[in-house]
Amino acid sequence: MTRRRWIADSWDEHTASLTGEQASHLIRVLRAQPGTEYDIVAGDRVWHGVIAGIFGDAVRFNLIGEVESDPALPITLLLSIFKFDRLEWAIEKGTELGVERILPIIARRSEKHLAQSAQNRVERWRRIARESAQQSRRSDIPVIEDVLPLKTAARQSSEATRILPAEQERSTSLRHAVEEAIKKAGEEMPSIHLAVGPEGGWTADEEALFGEEGWRSVSLGPRILRAETAAITATAVVAALLE
Repeated sequence: MTRRRWIADSWDEHTASLTGEQASHLIRVLRAQPGTEYDIVAGDRVWHGVIAGIFGDAVRFNLIGEVESDPALPITLLLSIFKFDRLEWAIEKGTELGVERILPIIARRSEKHLAQSAQNRVERWRRIARESAQQSRRSDIPVIEDVLPLKTAARQSSEATRILPAEQERSTSLRHAVEEAIKKAGEEMPSIHLAVGPEGGWTADEEALFGEEGWRSVSLGPRILRAETAAITATAVVAALLE
């Protein structure tokens, strides 16, 4: 039987503890008792854990043995700010698909009121990523960065293959660009950065800026996709090719 997986709030070489909402769920909903077994994510490792004791609102585990697990895929997803419910869905699904890092960015066509309040939502987005990582049995949690202006994000130096899904691009497919990156990387797995635009897409100036900074424009096909659909479609294609 597959053991349920929890992400430790604190740990050392031999023990790990859950606090807050996770511990409350274990204690009050699942009625967990000493001796109950679960998988515990501690840092970037997964352990077979046994509840050693319940102390107030904390649950402490003894870590019995390490469990084999897959690392995150080397995918950084740059998400332009768009409607928060849809953005949160994209963060959740990107986490399930194995992305390593999510960077929220403010684009020209990001709605002004959303852009102004985006930074105040980052902790909520981190919580969503954490819960999604737990549900999908990941061995880690994707990093959710603070919000950045598009210009700053586009100009960050990186050795990764940087890919820009763009509506006007027709000659180069996402699959072709990723396959080229895989071939170039040889025995290594290439790092991929994907930048997804807001509702309404990138402006011509933004596409030009990305081009100047070495980003490669690609097509996701002939259909116009919502921002969240484009984010998950692109991530799923890259993940499938890398795996």
